Amino acid sequence: MSAPPPLVPVILSGGAGTRLWPLSREAAPKPFLPLPDGETLLAKTASRALALPGALDLVTVTNRDHYFSTRDVYAGLAGRMPRHAAYLLEPFGRNTAPAVAIAALYAQARYGDDVVLLVLPADHLIRDTAGFAAAVTRAEALAHGGALITFGIAPTSPETGYGYIECGDALEGGPPTAFAVRRFVEKPPLDVARDFLAAGRYAWNSGMFCFTAAAIVAAFARHAPQVIDALRPAARTLASKGDAAMLEIDPAMFDAAPSISIDYAVMEKAAAAGEVSCVRGRFDWSDVGSWDAIVALTEPDPSGNRGQGERVAIATRNTYVHAEERVVATVGIEDLVIVETPDAVLVAHRDHLQRVKEVAGELKRRGHESYKLHRTVARPWGAYTVLQEGPGFKIKRIEVKPGGALSLQMHRRRSEHWVVVRGVAQVTCGEKRYLVHANESTFIPVENRHRLENPGADPLVMIEVQCGEYVGEDDIVRFDDKYERPGG
Repeated sequence: MSAPPPLVPVILSGGAGTRLWPLSREAAPKPFLPLPDGETLLAKTASRALALPGALDLVTVTNRDHYFSTRDVYAGLAGRMPRHAAYLLEPFGRNTAPAVAIAALYAQARYGDDVVLLVLPADHLIRDTAGFAAAVTRAEALAHGGALITFGIAPTSPETGYGYIECGDALEGGPPTAFAVRRFVEKPPLDVARDFLAAGRYAWNSGMFCFTAAAIVAAFARHAPQVIDALRPAARTLASKGDAAMLEIDPAMFDAAPSISIDYAVMEKAAAAGEVSCVRGRFDWSDVGSWDAIVALTEPDPSGNRGQGERVAIATRNTYVHAEERVVATVGIEDLVIVETPDAVLVAHRDHLQRVKEVAGELKRRGHESYKLHRTVARPWGAYTVLQEGPGFKIKRIEVKPGGALSLQMHRRRSEHWVVVRGVAQVTCGEKRYLVHANESTFIPVENRHRLENPGADPLVMIEVQCGEYVGEDDIVRFDDKYERPGG
């Protein structure tokens, strides 16, 4: 008997998660957000996928800027990573249809037509892994027959923040129960959501899918040829790189594909043509799409208050407080969500949490960095923390991993003073190359080519003082970079 076709999980890790600002930001989005148990959503998704029977390799579609953060998360899954993990790196976001299409074309070239793809958003939370695995097993069996499978979640409330799937006739086999899909429905108003819940034939649209590579590529060709045709040249380029893990998608080729969701491009049209089935999962599920979902992950005290960090509650009810660096005291309030971070504080009524994304949008419109960056910013070589900033200066704490190196770079509008606090720094400044030890310093003049490296076995910690008329993060010209970031 021949072996069954392999199962390859495809993790889609994109989006800014702006409804979870200020914890989730454009440069550090929701999949990298640590939950109250300390683990990220991306790590949970990868672990859940790789625990499935028959899971072969792992394909992750993510933004080029998130490659190193994704790799670091996977590095923490000791003993759970597959024999091969491929990272398909988008130069910019184009929604889910191009992401699924490029992954399907890549998998088809690498594994063949019959490989089963399990498409999973990186930011979903599922605790019932046994129930999830049973649903995937059912979906795999249907996918072998050429169907396009979506996973519906049995609704527990008249939720207006999710799309819905209307299920038709039940399919033979199971459990779990599977149905023909009649249609996909957009996020409904409350009265319609109540009707859906009462009808019993509707499920929440989870955004998870299962199909063979050949089936989804053919569906794209039927229903969204402009997407699949635009990406075929890019996919051939990726497939030609063999076992390479870091696979950058050509920006011009990717830009030729329309920015559209997989639901609009394929699934809605395929459902109308009778090509889609729904496995209705009974497992718990959340897309952790708002602060309400985060609040639900912690246990309330007798007054209904929840939170993390140092907090004091006086005459406070049904309030969530996330405190990172300060004691947060609440007096005489109720039904609020308060999130304190080193550089931003959110105070929102629980009836208006869906509007938090408007805050991030307004900050972006103003050009304020807090829509995009945290005060501590991860980099492939380590991290930096902005300690203070004012007119004409910025002070940072920089930590470089053992063996890490910043790019060979130059700044046109600022000079830098470096003071080593711990470890030893290898410094390149102009034509000079020298060591700077703890309790020593060096000066980098404006427009001097320079590089900072950690040649030691321990982390290098230093304080950087920038001085100049402009100290923005975009004042950087890269000449060489070991991490192959743009510009060097």
